[in-house]
Amino acid sequence: MRVGFVGLGDQGAPIAARIAAAGFDCAVWARRPEALAPFRAGPARVVDALADLGEGIDLLGTCVFDAAGTREVLFGPDGVAPAMPSGATIAVHSTIAPDEVRALADEAAKHGLHLLDAPVSGGRIRAEAGELLTMAGGEQSTFARCEPVLRTFSAEVVHVGPVGAGQHAKLLNNALLAAHLALAADAFRIAELQGLDPAAFGKVVAAGSGRSFGVEMYARAGGLASVARSQARPTLGKDVGLLAGSIGSEGDGGLLLPAARAGIARLDAAADGQEVTSAAAGSGFRS
Repeated sequence: MRVGFVGLGDQGAPIAARIAAAGFDCAVWARRPEALAPFRAGPARVVDALADLGEGIDLLGTCVFDAAGTREVLFGPDGVAPAMPSGATIAVHSTIAPDEVRALADEAAKHGLHLLDAPVSGGRIRAEAGELLTMAGGEQSTFARCEPVLRTFSAEVVHVGPVGAGQHAKLLNNALLAAHLALAADAFRIAELQGLDPAAFGKVVAAGSGRSFGVEMYARAGGLASVARSQARPTLGKDVGLLAGSIGSEGDGGLLLPAARAGIARLDAAADGQEVTSAAAGSGFRS
């Protein structure tokens, strides 16, 4: 399978590197010369123009920041989609709204192209190790064709439904993380008020039935301030907002959205050096 890749950022660069290292014929393009520099020695091929990326490829992976950027590289004035052969596939690894990725799939179909909705989770370190989680939405046959490439950078690849389902899965996953951060902050605050040693309590929840990645993140960081200064804050805020928009016409979010919004509010308060005294205090936050 011949692969093209655009979006050589924090996760995209190691994804493209692993695809090429696995032996796939992989071409890459980026606007910034410094993003392309690590690829010039191979094994990926560097192309000079975005349109050149599409010539003769079977699969194009995109990992740009948002839906507008994805649409621009695919269907903009210098977009890659018109240069792709009919029957090829686009895999969108960015996290965007389900409606947005479905609209991209409709536009791709006008060019005779398939689209796989394939957001990833794990960050740069896990991408470099080939340990990402990829949540895929699309036709089963499209997923089957692309799965060998997805497995070059993923420890787990899950087909969750039609186009849009991958984005829903990613947004729900990140909303749970935001909610778990709010709950962890409350649990550690109460533990400290009751005289428990925070480090010892961290070991308890890490090994107990209340464990979660959010609790572990909180414990490792020693609180929310460090998390609030990381890329996690803008990413979680964006994704909680996208989830709220995507389920607005499909029913309410139950306890999940208020808890996730509480997590975002907690992160914002920590970034400002403030303390929110309970998860419920942030439940009215709108990201």
